[in-house]
Amino acid sequence: MDPHGRSGRVLAALVREYIASGEPVPSSLLAAAAGVGVSPATVRNIVVSLEEEGFVQQPHTSAGRVPTDRGYRFYVDLLLETRRSVRIGSAVEARLRRRGATAGLAEAVLSDVSHVVSQASHHVGFALRPSPDSAVFERVEFVPLSGTRVLVVIVARGGHVTQKAIATSEPLSADDLRQAATYLNTEFSGLPLRRAREAVLERMLEERLLYDALMARAMRLASSTFADLPDDRTLYVEGAASLLGEDQGLTLGTLQALLLMIEEKQRLVRLLTEYIDGPGLTVVIGAEHLDPGLRSFSLIASTYEDTDGIGTVGVIGPTRMRYSRAITVVDGAAQAVSRVLRDPN
Repeated sequence: MDPHGRSGRVLAALVREYIASGEPVPSSLLAAAAGVGVSPATVRNIVVSLEEEGFVQQPHTSAGRVPTDRGYRFYVDLLLETRRSVRIGSAVEARLRRRGATAGLAEAVLSDVSHVVSQASHHVGFALRPSPDSAVFERVEFVPLSGTRVLVVIVARGGHVTQKAIATSEPLSADDLRQAATYLNTEFSGLPLRRAREAVLERMLEERLLYDALMARAMRLASSTFADLPDDRTLYVEGAASLLGEDQGLTLGTLQALLLMIEEKQRLVRLLTEYIDGPGLTVVIGAEHLDPGLRSFSLIASTYEDTDGIGTVGVIGPTRMRYSRAITVVDGAAQAVSRVLRDPN
């Protein structure tokens, strides 16, 4: 369907009216709202066609129509096609800079930006730190625990720390571990963790390692170190209570499902990881969600970049959300986070 043709303009007007009022939209309101310059009878025919094509539906007790998820998708795609790049207000960026200066930079900024997008959109706001896989390896430390167990401390650029315990094939002294760490730090510091893992596997295939006990030991430790790094990405969430006070047509069971997912957090982290496959803006509407528990909601997310890699800022709210405002808020906030984390001064 041509988004700029008569049917597209009528559908866009219907979605806007429904988002604003929350009430089914009668055809009589659309002739003027759509600005198509045709008779009310023609608009009624267009609405019937839109219903047949699955863009709108008619509640049983009403003469008006409401958008389906397909109708919302059409409207959002139209918004994305015509939107302009917007720089978020300087006051918000200044606030993030002040917060970053008074506490740990990334933690303070991400906690605050989740609050900012929640307040501005009146939906659940979230911010997700970059994946350990996208972080840049700075150094590793090995701490002997007992027997063949060793505590591994991986420090990524920006101060992100991951710890895990591994089992070695032989008891290793503190000096053995220190030498291995020094070798690995010299060889792999500055590489993304994903590339460091690949480089370790490549080195282990090189025959010359067989003749150097220190290198062989270091490579075995590195293999265990980089394998199956825990996805301990930090998710900041604000504004869950905002959904409880609004008449959005959400059942108690639907709200409870979302609140449970927010409480568990890692389920949301896994979903976001599946949704976000590159930089930029992502919008997931209703039935497009992979998790059935989210199909009464829409999610808008945008990526930011810092020295650790790519993270995400976004909102979750009912499918009847003010998409234009939410998209502007989320995209602008993500750009502000990138600027603040890249250049805190």
